[in-house]
Amino acid sequence: MLLSKTNRLTFLLTIALIVVFVYFSYSYWFPKQPLPIYNPSSFNPELVDKSLQNKTRHHTVSDFNLINQNGESITQEVYKDKIYVTDFFFTRCGTICPIMTDNMAEIQKEFLNDDDIMLLSLSVTPEIDSVSVLRDYADTKGVIDSKWNVTTGNKKHIYNLARKSYFAAVEQGDGGLQDFIHTSNFILIDKERQIRGIYDGTNADDIQQIIADIKRLKSSY
Repeated sequence: MLLSKTNRLTFLLTIALIVVFVYFSYSYWFPKQPLPIYNPSSFNPELVDKSLQNKTRHHTVSDFNLINQNGESITQEVYKDKIYVTDFFFTRCGTICPIMTDNMAEIQKEFLNDDDIMLLSLSVTPEIDSVSVLRDYADTKGVIDSKWNVTTGNKKHIYNLARKSYFAAVEQGDGGLQDFIHTSNFILIDKERQIRGIYDGTNADDIQQIIADIKRLKSSY
């Protein structure tokens, strides 16, 4: 037996109300957990400088002073109130870095029109990766200057950031001539300069996860 027009509308309205009720009930009883906030004690001790291994709260990324592909000074002020992803690379790398850079470009593409999201790449061979080298690299890789800073700077400063701020490197060292960091980690930083996620920058699934986590993190503000 066919329903009358009035009965069909009543039926559809009832279904819609049930769907809305189920959705809000699920959201109430099973709310999404916020992304974790990572402190030094959250990491494998091998990734953390010994002076910080017992720190359990209030870790934030240190101030930095770097030079980007345009010869501009890049500090925390540039990333103030931004969500951003950091990685460590070098332009002559022929193994993991090209994959990482391509994946950073995917993140750039996803958030191209979102001014809240930025990217930051730090060279681990700053003595080789001069401004002109970085400019050529950025042009080749499709880096958009307003979105993504590809940087060089003082080696000890960069290595100190990797080991004591971003916890991106397992190897211990002093940032000297023979010191070298090679890591595939992508690090997600929130607007309060806290670490909210660590990902394998060479893994396609991890890239989709970081994109999802960025969206989730932004929605929390």
